[in-house]
Amino acid sequence: MRSSRHLTFVLALSAIVALPACSSMPKTASEEAEIKATNDPFESVNRVVFDVNDFMDRLLLRPLAELYRGMIPPPLRDRIAGIVKNMNEPVVFANNLLQGELNSAGTTLGRFAVNTTLGGAGMFEVANEFDLPKQSGDFGQTLNSWGIKSGPYLVLPLLGPSNIRDAIGLGVDSVMSPWGHIAALGGATIEDTFMISSIAANALVRREENIEGLDALREGSLDFYAQMRSVFRQHRAKQLGEVTTETPKFEDYDSEKATAPIVP
Repeated sequence: MRSSRHLTFVLALSAIVALPACSSMPKTASEEAEIKATNDPFESVNRVVFDVNDFMDRLLLRPLAELYRGMIPPPLRDRIAGIVKNMNEPVVFANNLLQGELNSAGTTLGRFAVNTTLGGAGMFEVANEFDLPKQSGDFGQTLNSWGIKSGPYLVLPLLGPSNIRDAIGLGVDSVMSPWGHIAALGGATIEDTFMISSIAANALVRREENIEGLDALREGSLDFYAQMRSVFRQHRAKQLGEVTTETPKFEDYDSEKATAPIVP
């Protein structure tokens, strides 16, 4: 089954990233203090994964995103992005329910119904005209609402910045999405084709939306890894309604859009 494969993959990925770092725990009091402040005990391994992700981004994803931007006119890109984002609404709806946010769940369901029908499968943003603003919801947020702490910071291969809680959430969200289950009804070939196409479309759309922002973050950072960690945490704290003491930086960079395969 697709769902069990995806969940197993993400959980295994988290373990692969985390376990090797246990051999490089801090030796001095200053190192322990720094790790406590950043909640990044696996930094040495995280940086290796981050560098590989960054290399893949420079080599493959960013050039493809530029090509996509150059070949596809903005109105058509907007239509494609709308479809991609509309397909995630069932996952948002499910997590709104799991969090007990019934008003948000109703709004999300209404958005999906309106944008899918009147908006042509999400190609056009019609729901805002009906006072149905976009809601946020993922299983990492759901676990947070249940009192589960984030755990140490992780950089996942191909998936980018995360933490233990949100890495598990990625796998559960994949299982929640109905589209793969529907595609599986057509057989293994259709299921695999859909999975590859879906991942590619999400990565390309989200990377194209962040070409300038991610460039600014990279070029303006003395330590790109630390800046990305900070931006991710600021954005995640805002999603969760938490207060952060970190100074906001690079507001033109939307880390939610950039949460896609093959990002630093």
